[in-house]
Amino acid sequence: MNRNPLSPFFLIMAIGLVLMLVLSVNGVNNAKEIATEKEGGGAEQETAAATPEELYKQSCIGCHGDQYQGGVGPALKGVGDKLSKDEIKEVITNGRGSMPPGLVPADKADEVAEWLGTLK
Repeated sequence: MNRNPLSPFFLIMAIGLVLMLVLSVNGVNNAKEIATEKEGGGAEQETAAATPEELYKQSCIGCHGDQYQGGVGPALKGVGDKLSKDEIKEVITNGRGSMPPGLVPADKADEVAEWLGTLK
């Protein structure tokens, strides 16, 4: 029995296309969910009661580390010795370097800046 040597190639390609389609639809749904959260769809209640440490874990830990040791972003231990509370708030609110603005809600920026200023 003669088989077409291209049949397995087309079968694998079809499976790959279906997989890519499923993953892209999932990615679009995740992007929509993230956009909704950023617009305030449910995230406002979470951050309204969030402590500075909880906000750090949600938004900052990925770049500044679980022990504030730094990584992609600078170390935050002793940042209060280098910057004033207002300067820390300015960085939190407007970003700096590769840090984007708005990672912490504006109404929580004072609390987070004060808390960061006390890290040793």
